[in-house]
Amino acid sequence: MGALFLSPQNTEKMKAFFEAIAYIFQEILFIPLDLLRELELTSWFLANGINWVFLGIGFAATTYWIGQLKKFNDSGEEDTDSTSHSFL
Repeated sequence: MGALFLSPQNTEKMKAFFEAIAYIFQEILFIPLDLLRELELTSWFLANGINWVFLGIGFAATTYWIGQLKKFNDSGEEDTDSTSHSFL
């Protein structure tokens, strides 16, 4: 029964299957990353554009969050009683 599973025909099919997976990842799904790698040779800032976008989103979210904290602190809605938080 084990010999049937490891027959040369099944081995070739499995090899073809895994080579197809390798082809999909290396030649198709990595095209955007290859383009970014080539773009880095001409412009570092453009090649890292997605990083700049995420950095901008994080900065905007942090600014908004700090603004909301200040608004609640100034309005007195924050409960600063020692029983409200166990760490106070």
